[in-house]
Amino acid sequence: MAEFPAKVSTRTSSPAQGAGASVSALRPDLGFVRSSLGALMLLQLVLGLLVWALIADTPYHLYPAYGWVMFVAVFLWLVTIVVFILYLFQLHMKLHMVPWPLVLMIFNVGATVLYITAFITCSAVVDLTSLKGTRPYNQRAAASFFACLVMIAYGASAFFSFQAWRGVGSNAATSQMAGGYA
Repeated sequence: MAEFPAKVSTRTSSPAQGAGASVSALRPDLGFVRSSLGALMLLQLVLGLLVWALIADTPYHLYPAYGWVMFVAVFLWLVTIVVFILYLFQLHMKLHMVPWPLVLMIFNVGATVLYITAFITCSAVVDLTSLKGTRPYNQRAAASFFACLVMIAYGASAFFSFQAWRGVGSNAATSQMAGGYA
């Protein structure tokens, strides 16, 4: 039977030291911004901002339909910011108990459906709520156009999220090395 070595080197640390080390290691992953998921999220943020900024600059509170469009645009814009930050700083890797590909797919499908309703609502009431050629008409028409574009962007993200969830085109080793995004 082998004897226990006479000299054993041990190292201990307090929880406070471990917490300080993880905060300093919080660096943005620029590879995520260059990925298709990151680029689509940035596009969704820019287009979503345009949708709600254009609607917010009109007297939208007089028409309940625009209240729905504002809710969808602002809510999804804020949630997309949170998800973008989670992926940018790789915080999703620290929450390993959450099935992120499935969560991302469900979010993107839900966002697509919500933006379909917002686009249809916004487009249907432009003629009913403003006179053609006026500033509110042009802003609401532009908001409808950008709502369509952001709906397409969320649809593309839903497609790529579905592929990532199903594991199409990758294996476990490459998806681990790529950080979970394409």
